[in-house]
Amino acid sequence: MAKIRILVADDHALVREGIIAILRLHGDLEVAAEAADGKEAIQKAVKLKPDIVLMDIAMPGLGGLEATMEIKKSNPEIRILVLSQYDDKEYVNRLLKAGVSGYILKHAVGTDLVTAIRAVARGESYLYPTITSTVIDNYLRKRDTNLEDPYDRLTDREKQVLKLIAEGHAHKEIAGLLDISAKTVIAHYTNAQEKLDIHNRAELIKFALRRGIIK
Repeated sequence: MAKIRILVADDHALVREGIIAILRLHGDLEVAAEAADGKEAIQKAVKLKPDIVLMDIAMPGLGGLEATMEIKKSNPEIRILVLSQYDDKEYVNRLLKAGVSGYILKHAVGTDLVTAIRAVARGESYLYPTITSTVIDNYLRKRDTNLEDPYDRLTDREKQVLKLIAEGHAHKEIAGLLDISAKTVIAHYTNAQEKLDIHNRAELIKFALRRGIIK
């Protein structure tokens, strides 16, 4: 039986080492590679095509959400399992929309992580119990209010640019991170501002903090 090949993406070396040590205790799991940020995760996922990317959210430069969107765009068959300390609904909703197959919290025990990996490898979805409550609550809230979220009108690229600008990156830096021109970055930023009715960077940062886009 083929082993489940996993790419571990987390910006903390000690966390990666701990995860890898757990995975190596199980004969059906194989660590294909590790990555310290979103850009490295994308590059290694595209090159090595692991079965699963175990993805942290808050990483320098391109975060887990942006990396997930890029990987799912070019390699939709690769499954993404989020391993994060964050359980607020904004993170969970945006990552589920981006196509992740599972979401587990870092305070889970090793057996939970292995169970999640095996479930996702079988093509199933896995949500840590407290995340399940968040998803259901959000669904009920949207059903009851039936209001359109203006953030949902942004394209994936506009969301990526918005987050990076809110984090304080310059247009040229963002262009380098996303492999697009600075002119295109400005165009995406302008579109995002119009859709959200945001008129300056201070308003953008407040919006990003309120929505949990940045911490």
